[in-house]
Amino acid sequence: MNKRAKLVLTIVLIVVLAGIIFYPKIKPLFASKQKGPVSSGQNPGGRPGAGPGGMQGRQALNVSGFLIKPSNMSELIISNGTLRPDEEVDLSFETSGKIVSINFTEGTRVKKEDLLAKINDRPLQAQLQKLQAQKKLVEEKEFRQRSLLDKDAISQESYDQIVTELQTIEADINLINARISETELRAPFDGIIGLRGLSEGTYASPSIKIAHLIKMSPIKLEFSISERYMDEVNIGYPVTFKVDGSNTTYQANVYAVDPKIEQNTRSIVIKALYPNKNEELKSGRYASVTLLLSKIDNTIAIPTEALVPEMEGELVYVYRKGRANVVRVNTGLRTESLIQITSGLKFGDTLLTSGILQLRESLPVVLDTLVVN
Repeated sequence: MNKRAKLVLTIVLIVVLAGIIFYPKIKPLFASKQKGPVSSGQNPGGRPGAGPGGMQGRQALNVSGFLIKPSNMSELIISNGTLRPDEEVDLSFETSGKIVSINFTEGTRVKKEDLLAKINDRPLQAQLQKLQAQKKLVEEKEFRQRSLLDKDAISQESYDQIVTELQTIEADINLINARISETELRAPFDGIIGLRGLSEGTYASPSIKIAHLIKMSPIKLEFSISERYMDEVNIGYPVTFKVDGSNTTYQANVYAVDPKIEQNTRSIVIKALYPNKNEELKSGRYASVTLLLSKIDNTIAIPTEALVPEMEGELVYVYRKGRANVVRVNTGLRTESLIQITSGLKFGDTLLTSGILQLRESLPVVLDTLVVN
């Protein structure tokens, strides 16, 4: 075989090998050219549902639904409060002196005007006896002077002098009695007395606390609410509260509203009274307070997350014949988890509550779950 024949044979072998290698890659190009353009009624790629009657080429979205039924809504204010005694006072003497008696037992109940403690008043009692003796003599003198005055035996001026002397002694007696009362520590109201800090024989002064007295029936509930509600909560407004460690719900009524708004918190302080007849509630306890501002029966209430706010207004998506439909709505009362719908929806509608960001008008959807309120 000459050189020319060898060259031709080599070229043929190269072409055959190249065809074997590259044919699988260029075969689809030839096939597409032979088939030509796809008609409008064909389904390119054999993908189901991509042509007419195939849900406009969009894949159905799995969503959750909420069946709308009549609901009751309540607008509540939740706040934290503290229980306070109806009355409380730190007891101390009005004057200084040595304590000669303590007449109460710590932690017991006392009545108003009960004598709780006494300091030494012997010098005052001696002064009182002296003045009482002087008063008796002056009263007898005044009686004789009045008899003489009736007979014109003395002048009016002489009689007036003895009357003035009698009045002076009576005033001194009243002053001594007032000073004696300052040596007595009496209960200003019915209540429970706390622990005492002094013993008999101790020198007491007005600045030293003897004991603490509290009255817990009724008991006060103190809490705060936002200033936006200040015109809605008035005297007599009912509130409910619970205390830690108990499932009992207690009912109280507002008796005072602070007219001043707290600048730092933009809130107002409110006080309510609970009878606490059995004194089951103690002062200082934490309370969870609830106020019912309004209540609406048989209304449409939807979950907050289902509402879509837009520039033109608010809308929701409802399920109709396998598709999502946009419905414009008007809203009313709002709570932490629910929103009242005043127009746009009706009882029996199925509200879509998941996949909100992916939903569009007429988008095919499949209900995975349906919640009945």
